[in-house]
Amino acid sequence: MFDRFVAHLPPPIRNLPTRTRRFSIGAAAVVPALLIGVLGSTHPAPPRDSGLVACAYPLSTHDVPVADYSKLRAQFVGSRWPDLRNAGTAYVDLALRLPHARNTDGYQTVWFYQRLSAACAKHGQ
Repeated sequence: MFDRFVAHLPPPIRNLPTRTRRFSIGAAAVVPALLIGVLGSTHPAPPRDSGLVACAYPLSTHDVPVADYSKLRAQFVGSRWPDLRNAGTAYVDLALRLPHARNTDGYQTVWFYQRLSAACAKHGQ
């Protein structure tokens, strides 16, 4: 009964050339090593620092609503880098104190902004 199924199978390859045998043995040895190397070297990305996330707001061209300043300050407070934490909270505090700059040359705001942008650039933003 099984003889009629065997008749439809292709003939087996018995004598492979040396080059083909060496290639298949090499591929069988290299492919698992590559897979182990690639899969072992992929690590999940570390979570982004909240201060770096907050850097995107003051350094962008979009206006930040006054209601979001408390959230922005909380993100800077949660930063793991002290210079970014200090520069970010100082900049947000200044922005809350000076909604409309009057009787000033603007240097204080520029200095705080430069300090914040330098801290953001130092840590990768």
